[in-house]
Amino acid sequence: MTASVRDNKDKNRFELDVGNEIAFASYRLTPSAVIITHTETPRALRGRGIGSKLVKGALELIRSDGRKVIGGCSFVVDYLDNHPEYADLTG
Repeated sequence: MTASVRDNKDKNRFELDVGNEIAFASYRLTPSAVIITHTETPRALRGRGIGSKLVKGALELIRSDGRKVIGGCSFVVDYLDNHPEYADLTG
């Protein structure tokens, strides 16, 4: 079974379980947007596309809430630049 991204509202971050580790994307809320300020993938798991899966899942959750997204870290900015299917979230 594939793990899915969840919104941990108590910690203001999206989380993805990978084995015994957690990749996460911290965020701040505005009235209409989510600013993703930092993404973190455990060092041993880097280079496997986990960060991209995390951001994709976070963007899907943001879309389902009817919010916009602001990339506040370079990883998210690059992801948005390379995935035009999420352009509706940045406008």
